Amino acid sequence: QVQLVESGGGLVQPGGSLRLSCAVSGRIFSISAMGWYRRAPGKQRELVAGISSDGSTNYPGSVKGRFTISRDNRKNTVYLQMNSLKPEDTAVYYCNRLVGTWSWGQGTQVTVSS
Repeated sequence: QVQLVESGGGLVQPGGSLRLSCAVSGRIFSISAMGWYRRAPGKQRELVAGISSDGSTNYPGSVKGRFTISRDNRKNTVYLQMNSLKPEDTAVYYCNRLVGTWSWGQGTQVTVSS
């Protein structure tokens, strides 16, 4: 059974940066397209970054140019570098596959506030 463990969240001022990490158990990580998602209070979960097994990335317009997703297949880990953070980025952040999601992890809280 695959387990997802997100970490790296916290409280940051507007304009600040955070780097999230997601450790994935299971041998199929390297062949799985992965994504970072977020759920803000009162809103549905949304995809904020995706990365294919070969490293191709995509982002929605709301975070493009500010967020960068990467992966280390040797460490079974996917990262999300978040720069120029805005209050509207406040949410719980999760990682999971892009297709055929596994059971969700606990997520990591990101709060952007002065």
